[in-house]
Order: sequence, then structure tokens, then C-alpha cells
Amino acid sequence: MSALIETEKLTRVLPETVPVTLVKDITLAINEREFVAVTGPSGSGKSSLLYLLGLLDRPTAGTLTIGGRDAEPMNERERARTRLSMLGFVFQFHFLLPEFTARENVEIPMRKLGRLARPQMRERAGELLSSLGLGEHLDKRPDQLSGGQRQRVAVARSLANDPPLILADEPTGSLDSKSSEQVFAILENLVREGGKTVVAVTHDLDMAARMDRRIHIVDGKIG
Repeated sequence: MSALIETEKLTRVLPETVPVTLVKDITLAINEREFVAVTGPSGSGKSSLLYLLGLLDRPTAGTLTIGGRDAEPMNERERARTRLSMLGFVFQFHFLLPEFTARENVEIPMRKLGRLARPQMRERAGELLSSLGLGEHLDKRPDQLSGGQRQRVAVARSLANDPPLILADEPTGSLDSKSSEQVFAILENLVREGGKTVVAVTHDLDMAARMDRRIHIVDGKIG
């Protein structure tokens, strides 16, 4: 397996009056087809690390390589394009747009990337949602769906542009145990059957133990 993401001494410090170190000297490699848990206490820097890996934040120091490309020289447009084409995001709260249907929410990343014609976008969104058991809910708005269904829509949206890497920040954190298990099974299947790489921040140590490996963060460092 080849590395999809590599970091060396990745660090992020907030330049406050008293500087706050969020992530410090993180060196890691995440390979293709890996299912990786990121664990640690609240405030340890787990989500900060995920946002750096996802090109949502810029590091203060260190290097990040994604798909063999150094992220440092990228301008904001290149970073946005890389996020759209290579990365899918799933957050604890689904962040679906309430005025759009499930299908329309899944189409949004495809519209931004602009690879497909509109009929193809609509077809792909329907196929993704149907593959996650939502075929009967394509035209419902988020407020017409359960919490577990909304999170599955968010997973479908993360897959819209067929990215190799899915980054999930507490994807089951707001769900009941049944819905949590459904979402976990979907993420695992993306790796085992879909050939994706999934990196998930989680407080659930039982869930983390079922993943390929665990990166434990304490005080911004790998513990």
C-alpha cells in the first residue's frame, strides 16, 4: 500500500496573546485502503489534526503531503480544488442545507467540482443515496429525516466526487447506538469493499478497537 497522506512535524499554533498549541510535531503516514481511528481526550487536538489533514486549516510548521503533492505551495483555489476532488468530509452534525432535498444536498459538491453534467449529477446522487438505504427518501428535506438518515445523507455527500479519502469528525457522536452501528458499518464497507481510506476522530474506544489502527493524541502530540 502507498501513502495517501504523510506529515512530518506538523504543528499548528494559534497566535494569541499567549500562543495556544493545537497540534505539535505530528509525523504520520496513512495508506490507501486504511481504516484509521484518531482518539484522545477532549481538547487534545484530534479535530485540529483532522482539519489540517483536510486542508481546512494551514499548519504553522511542518509538512503535509496529500496524494504525493506537497500542500504548502498550494494557493486557496488549489486547496479548494484538492478538497473537492480528493477529500470527503463527515462531521458529528450533518450540516445539510435545510432548504434542499437529500438528493440536492448530495449534488452540491458535484456542482462545485463541475465534472458531470446536471443529469449525471442527479443520477449519481440518487445512486449513492440508494446504496445507503435511502432510495425512498431522495426528495425529502433534512427535517423530514431521522438523525441516522441525515448522517447517511452526509456520508453520501462526502462520496459525491468519488474521493479516495474520507475524513470523519465524530461521525456517530450525536447518534443512538443502532444508528451509530449503521454508520460505522457504512464507513467500514467504504474501506473493505469501496477501496477508500477512512480517518475517523472518535471518543468511542470500542469502535476504535474495530478499526485497522489507532492514532492517539494527547496534548496535541501522538501519545
